[in-house]
Amino acid sequence: MASVATVLRRKLSGKPFHFRLPSLRSFSDSPQRIEKILIANRGEIACRIMRTAKRLGIQTVAVFSDADRHSLHVKTADEAVRIGPAPARLSYLDASSILDAAVRTGAQAIHPGYGFLSESSDFAQLCEDKGLTFIGPPASAIRDMGDKSASKRIMGAAGVPLVPGYHGKDQDIDIMKIEADKIGYPILIKPTHGGGGKGMRIVQSPDEFVEAFLGAQREAAASFGINTILLEKYITQPRHIEVQIFGDKHGNVLHLYERDCSVQRRHQKIIEEAPAPNVSDDFRSHLGQAAVSAAKAVSYHSAGTVEFIVDTVSGQFYFMEMNTRLQVEHPVTEMIVGQDLVEWQIRVANGEHLPISQSQVPLSGHAFEARIYAENVPKGFLPATGVLHHYQHAPVSPTVRVETGVEQGDSVSMHYDPMIAKLVVWGENRAVALVKLKDCLTKFQVAGVPTNISFLSKLANHWEFENGNVETHFIEHFKDDLFVNPSNLEVMNTVLGAARFGAKLAAACLIEKENSVCRENLPGSNNTISIWYSSPPFRVNHCARHTMELEWENECDGSGSKLLTYSITYKSDGSYLIEILHLCVQTEEDISPPLEVKATCVGDHDFRVEADGVIMDVSLAVYSKDQTKHIHLWHGSQHHHYRQNLGLELSNEDETEHRPSFDRSSHPPGTVVAPMAGLVVKVLIKDATKVEEGQPVLVLEAMKMEHVVKAPSAGYVHGLHLAAGQQVSDGSVLFSIKEE
Repeated sequence: MASVATVLRRKLSGKPFHFRLPSLRSFSDSPQRIEKILIANRGEIACRIMRTAKRLGIQTVAVFSDADRHSLHVKTADEAVRIGPAPARLSYLDASSILDAAVRTGAQAIHPGYGFLSESSDFAQLCEDKGLTFIGPPASAIRDMGDKSASKRIMGAAGVPLVPGYHGKDQDIDIMKIEADKIGYPILIKPTHGGGGKGMRIVQSPDEFVEAFLGAQREAAASFGINTILLEKYITQPRHIEVQIFGDKHGNVLHLYERDCSVQRRHQKIIEEAPAPNVSDDFRSHLGQAAVSAAKAVSYHSAGTVEFIVDTVSGQFYFMEMNTRLQVEHPVTEMIVGQDLVEWQIRVANGEHLPISQSQVPLSGHAFEARIYAENVPKGFLPATGVLHHYQHAPVSPTVRVETGVEQGDSVSMHYDPMIAKLVVWGENRAVALVKLKDCLTKFQVAGVPTNISFLSKLANHWEFENGNVETHFIEHFKDDLFVNPSNLEVMNTVLGAARFGAKLAAACLIEKENSVCRENLPGSNNTISIWYSSPPFRVNHCARHTMELEWENECDGSGSKLLTYSITYKSDGSYLIEILHLCVQTEEDISPPLEVKATCVGDHDFRVEADGVIMDVSLAVYSKDQTKHIHLWHGSQHHHYRQNLGLELSNEDETEHRPSFDRSSHPPGTVVAPMAGLVVKVLIKDATKVEEGQPVLVLEAMKMEHVVKAPSAGYVHGLHLAAGQQVSDGSVLFSIKEE
């Protein structure tokens, strides 16, 4: 068999690499062999680490909080140990409980994943003190590079370009304000530890500084246990490009090319790609060399990422920070170099040499990663919680990966990050990979919580994204293209038209499914099926007809719901004639003609549907919650969510006057409801206090992200009876504003 080095040097002719277990000649032998690993994490990254460990014949131990007792990572592991209640600070951030679990189960090593304790130098040191192998960099490197202020001082001394800023230890708010004035607004406030955009604030003027600074400190403390802050000049047209580096314990360090992570919301990446588009080979080489120099400066080993901010105006790049861990987006790098980075981490932890040199690192094709989140896009990407009543991801293949830590029926908890999955695709070039990304997004089905899937599809289909012209303000710059404007009647009519067409498809599929179930389940022999469930149903001199109400949930702009009422006639050829009875429309011209639909069940949730001369695949997910039936429909790139009151699905035409109506009651003007389920971390105003429009009233936290709730108008706060530490549910009344 050819050596791995030969395989890596071979021209691939457009074919993707497949992960393979390297031959013994590729790695040095080491007397130290890890046989059992405890993964000090949860969700998709825990499952991903376990997959590699199991392939290598290594046993795995999961840890879990009370909220995760039945989670996928617990089911996947060979053993699992409870480490505490749901809040992360009492479980996944509890180092002593995790170390005790490792000792109890006989684990020899701990893999921290990303987030939580992955960048805690104290935790890495504790592992070493306990005789456990920490699958990551040395504690000294985590300490030097994990502290963003210290890392910038080290990089500055090494001659790496830095963004102007303040990285000092004096955290007095008055001193920080003076330093901000020296740097010049706008400035960026960042926690010195952690990542994921948590605690970051863009401050445009001195008037905003104090509130932003204190909020960043609180969020940093909640996420990372450390509330120190640094300040930087905010570059107005930046790209976020990072370099994957890897080192062993013998002084060898190399880079595995770069990733572009510029497309972000709330300072968090949502689409990443490798390699970065529209950069020269010379730029790529200099960037990689700078990243390797940064790693060598702190005697780094294991996986790490050196992040740079690139000024698109000047073309200059500046060191931003180093993440001393495996990144969320590491799969895109794996796809273009054909290597399993978790395997590399384990082998380096064993003391082995890197399997290849810098000149042997291949670069094959292009890869994208799209992060699927439970979040409410129209509400500013606020995290969402709930049950995954239906979950079907895109089919996997050698060029399509889905990294997930959930199954259908699992809950997205308010205690942790709301990411559901990572969709990773590879193609021979960027254009081919992008086509695959678009297609896979249409095949990703989630029902039970709002998601960003439709928004990701819009991003992937945007002409500037297709051209690779990305930067961190991409979403803001193209918001008119990416978000639905309710005041644009032409756009809204198009959206309503698609929802109306989808509702007709849903109606036909619902009735066809009900008839199919009835035919299968009625008692008696095959020859005695009731004429009412024949195909078509039998009524003398009359076609069977039903009415159906569907309340369309407008998730495009968060403007509420629209009631759609249809008459459905079952025709003799087995098709359905669907006519509109009532529709909340913008114009009279929006009323649509009847549509003949023929639906055939081809699976539990899947249908083959013919409508208006077009045959298409349709998927339907139906579940009940709070006396309401929820109906999700997917066809092509479309996804629509409809609701019915229970008992309303099918009704005889003679009983329409008895149909219940949907409750459209709303809260009185001035009422403020919770935009998300979360924890009250601070109440800023007392009840009955006079406030101005836009004045902060309280602060909510969910998934470690803060959200400031402000007064919608000037007046007096009424009904504010909340306290710090209290939980609130999504949509619950927080307070109201009254004029007197």
